[in-house]
Amino acid sequence: MPEIPDIEAYIEALRLRLLGRELQGIRLASPFALRTVDPPLEAVAGGRIEGIVRLGKRIVLEVTPREADGSLFLVIHLMIAGRLRWKKPGAPLPRGSGIAAFDFVDGTLVLTEAGTKRRASLHLVRGQQALAALDPGGVDLSAANADMLGAVLRRTNQTLKRALTDPGVVSGIGNAYSDEILHKARLSPFKQTRALNEIEIDRLHRAATEVLAEWTERLRLEARESFPEKVTAFRPEMAVHGRFGSACPVCGASIERIVYAENECNYCPGCQTEGRILADRALSRLLKDEWPNRVRHNRDQEV
Repeated sequence: MPEIPDIEAYIEALRLRLLGRELQGIRLASPFALRTVDPPLEAVAGGRIEGIVRLGKRIVLEVTPREADGSLFLVIHLMIAGRLRWKKPGAPLPRGSGIAAFDFVDGTLVLTEAGTKRRASLHLVRGQQALAALDPGGVDLSAANADMLGAVLRRTNQTLKRALTDPGVVSGIGNAYSDEILHKARLSPFKQTRALNEIEIDRLHRAATEVLAEWTERLRLEARESFPEKVTAFRPEMAVHGRFGSACPVCGASIERIVYAENECNYCPGCQTEGRILADRALSRLLKDEWPNRVRHNRDQEV
């Protein structure tokens, strides 16, 4: 799922192409992608794009309609497999993956979604109050200090991995960047939130702001050169996410993972769990006594 750095890269590219432009109309491949009925989608035809902002993991296009007072907001939620493409004017929707097309004089913004599950969505709402109702409510780390983060984490007792990826707790972070943040903070993904001390909360806050700032700036710069066509959660420069079996760039230990549902958690036992390899429910049950429980060093890299 695209997270803050990816969403900000999209916003950078969209601002360069859409701000001040007239939205001629929207074509839908399936009516199920549109999750609202009032105002009707036709209300934005001929309107002007006045702003593009992020709401959690959502992209918001502020439209000043041609024949109505006040602003309308188009809210695009990419979910896991949704992606945006910038195509030539009037470009057709791709067969099978096309969800919606937003037509402008200079080009067409196409929303696609890979796979058979249709989770990406589009909302059209009127006014700031209706827009605010779509905000999951998580704390925005770009505006929160360590005390604010600590307070929201301690409201419930859950694992750090779950808390960071819960949009009602922390805004805009998902599977990939939670792995990177926890590695930089040297914290176990399964440490309980109420077990954090003040030093650990400060370390977590600093790691989160640094990781998000670094990757947001990196992807924004790329978006200024060309439209972000390859939005992925797996990047070779990442420290742990998607690097199972590789050497940790800090200590050289082999990166481990825990697979659950449709996600996986990547971590370094040397940096984060005092050398312990956390039990994977499926694999540890299968391997039993052969399940390794101490840190392994990658032979391709000396510590």
